[in-house]
Amino acid sequence: MTIKAVTPYFLLNGRTEQAIALYQRALGAKVETMQRFGDVDGSCPVAMKNRVMHAALQVGDAVLLMSDGSKDDEAPSQSGNVSVALQLDDPDQARRCFDALATNGKVVQPLIDAPWGALFGVVSDEFGINWMFNSAKAKKA
Repeated sequence: MTIKAVTPYFLLNGRTEQAIALYQRALGAKVETMQRFGDVDGSCPVAMKNRVMHAALQVGDAVLLMSDGSKDDEAPSQSGNVSVALQLDDPDQARRCFDALATNGKVVQPLIDAPWGALFGVVSDEFGINWMFNSAKAKKA
């Protein structure tokens, strides 16, 4: 068996459309697919019809998957702490993306010149998703 990819799947409890809008602005994400519960099951409860059942976003060469989940009152399980690590090749783009996610979020580690020769920082966005930024530093002329 060969693992082909590891893809984060966010359960956002009714906030998927807000998250998509943020990731489009902040990361240049593009919606590849989006299905609502009502698209798949016409007999689902009215309150569920417009909730996002499944969405896939293309972010660079990676894919993020997300869903509103199946119930309003269900909170995501807290079984650990996971961060999504982003590797960028442009420090200016890293700063723009970092700042956009931090706008209504929380800076965990400000962007710094890391000892391993990269620009590094961590931000928790407004949905509680942690993003680790690692970018090559600009070459000195």
